Amino acid sequence: MRNMRTAGASIALTGSLLLTGGALAGPASAANQIQDGLVNVAVGDITVQNIKVGVAANIIATVCGLKVGPINALGRQVDRSGVAQTINCPNTGGTATVSNNN
Repeated sequence: MRNMRTAGASIALTGSLLLTGGALAGPASAANQIQDGLVNVAVGDITVQNIKVGVAANIIATVCGLKVGPINALGRQVDRSGVAQTINCPNTGGTATVSNNN
């Protein structure tokens, strides 16, 4: 009788692992990636935090003399991936950085 209970518990645990894909929790990095449409921008010694991607793109485009569209696409990519991106800023001779706000 005891062997039957042990076997039943093992089968139940195995079944639950199969239903969850064998994972009880997702990777830690997935939990940190929140697509909220907000990023941080640093140009020179100025940093603006928790702003919308479109506003960030306009700031960089205006200060650096670049087109807004590609910078907006890059900002959305940063928000999705969490990987910061650096952009050459011709007007200042330096760089601008877009990073995730999380």
